[in-house]
Amino acid sequence: METVKVIVFLLLGFVLLIKGADFFVDGSSAIAKKLKVPSLIIGLTIVAMGTSLPELAVSITASVANSNALAISNVVGSNLFNLMVVLGASAVMNPIVVGEDAIKKDYPFATICAVGLLAMGGIGMELGRGDGVILLVAFVGFILYQVIVALKARKNTVESTDEEKIKDVPVVLSFVYIIGGAVAIKFGGDFVVDSAVAIATAVGLSQTLIGLTICACGTSLPELVTSVVAAKKGELEMAVGNVVGSNILNILMILGVASTISPIAFAGENIIDIVILLVFSVITWLFCISKRKLEKKEGFIMLGIYLVYLIYICIR
Repeated sequence: METVKVIVFLLLGFVLLIKGADFFVDGSSAIAKKLKVPSLIIGLTIVAMGTSLPELAVSITASVANSNALAISNVVGSNLFNLMVVLGASAVMNPIVVGEDAIKKDYPFATICAVGLLAMGGIGMELGRGDGVILLVAFVGFILYQVIVALKARKNTVESTDEEKIKDVPVVLSFVYIIGGAVAIKFGGDFVVDSAVAIATAVGLSQTLIGLTICACGTSLPELVTSVVAAKKGELEMAVGNVVGSNILNILMILGVASTISPIAFAGENIIDIVILLVFSVITWLFCISKRKLEKKEGFIMLGIYLVYLIYICIR
């Protein structure tokens, strides 16, 4: 009976995380629109961070609770899931044309972030507060760069019709969405971490394995839904941008905040998983370079590779 209760709280935590992120993004976007913030900036900041809020909540909660193995494995697991499952499933739905910016700038920068994480964690087998500050500085620089690029691209052009897609929510209701979403994310993160640790303890699984599987898949649902829907609607660049951007934010913002709060100890398994993340990044990047698109065949290959990885982490 206790096991059923834990699973119910785990599922409830995921629901609160995902719906809380939705409400937070809707409320924040509506306020930004009323303040005449350009829709491009909203997309690059609020909406992009919104899909990473579940990972942020879980990793910070885990860090505060000294479940650091869960914090690092959740981020690395989410990035692996994003690359192979989210992009793979999107490509299976609809072949994805990959833009030059993604190939020449976004993918390389995401890979550099993973290399930096590997170096920081490998030296001393810990992600300390100093490392966290460096990651956060890089995160701020990344956001500022994106904002500058967006403003330059938007200069002397008519406001994007994307703004029409932002819900027109009354101001009072917008604040209700923001506060309610934040509360849901907070409690959702608590439920997921507590339940995941309880499951790991009860069945003798490591926090690393739980973080790489259950937590990673659950917290990546917003990216999966966003990218698959974007692919089905023909918004193909959005599918790639959502995944690569989320992976960058996961490392710079989430691990930056979590390690600044409490240093995160690295295990040998974490190093191996980051190396695998780098290998997967190169594989998907080469797929993108070869034909400037991800086709169904490559999507199935990516899903197959991820399945093999899942089997590996379960038996290691």
